[in-house]
Amino acid sequence: MSASRTVLEAPAGVGDLLRYWRGVRRMSQLELAGEAGTTPRHVSFVETGRSQPSRQMVVRLARALDVPLRERNGLLRAAGYAPLYSAEPLDAPQLARVEAALTAMLAQHEPFPAVVLDAGWNVVRSNGAAAQLFAALAAPEPLPEAPNVLRLILGPGPVRSRVRNWDTVAPGLLDRARREAVGGVTDPDTAALLDRLRAEPELAALVARPPDATPPAGPVFDVCLDLDGTPLSFFSVVSTLGTPSDVTAEELRVEAFFPSDEATATTWRARRSATLEPGPRGENR
Repeated sequence: MSASRTVLEAPAGVGDLLRYWRGVRRMSQLELAGEAGTTPRHVSFVETGRSQPSRQMVVRLARALDVPLRERNGLLRAAGYAPLYSAEPLDAPQLARVEAALTAMLAQHEPFPAVVLDAGWNVVRSNGAAAQLFAALAAPEPLPEAPNVLRLILGPGPVRSRVRNWDTVAPGLLDRARREAVGGVTDPDTAALLDRLRAEPELAALVARPPDATPPAGPVFDVCLDLDGTPLSFFSVVSTLGTPSDVTAEELRVEAFFPSDEATATTWRARRSATLEPGPRGENR
């Protein structure tokens, strides 16, 4: 299981947090000192509170431990320094270039679905194709204003019922939630959500089964859907921003869905095209 950031929510000194992250990364004081360009003695003194690290040293230690930006700010606060990394909302002027790039990526992926997810697997942006697909999967229930992919697919409801290979998709999605956590550490809200979902009877029974030793048939896992009796099959590619210096930017990722076969591509193009055809008064249907 991945580590949880819950430990970091309690008040703690910089030494406690440093020791915690060193444990997460399974690094000795000697290894950390070598990566950060300091001495094991100094690392030990910081962890025990005998030495107060400079702001630069906190940043060097955090980088050596590959601490996510949100938690680097926590380390700085614990050491008595102001946060270094901003955490602007996606629509803030400071992230205008990032939002423009994401918008272009979503639009370019039409007519196939693509979404932007935050660290908690909440959909914060989507193209028209994704909105159409998720709305159809959620019907007759309305799609939540801020859909959460983990809750939609792993929790009971119409979306899960339309995933034809849910027994394969669910364990894979749980693995992804662990692997794709920022810095390899699951945030407290997402960890709590996963705990609630794992306690749900069908998922609990599925997780309790012995793992399947049979290798997958292809290089990726397909998500096979039943949409109004029509089979559709997609796989996804996930992209992240390179070298972000903002917390929000670091935690965002784009998930683009591609048809797994020509039948899906043809069926979905036709369905999407029918939606975009102008109605009798010129509006899209």
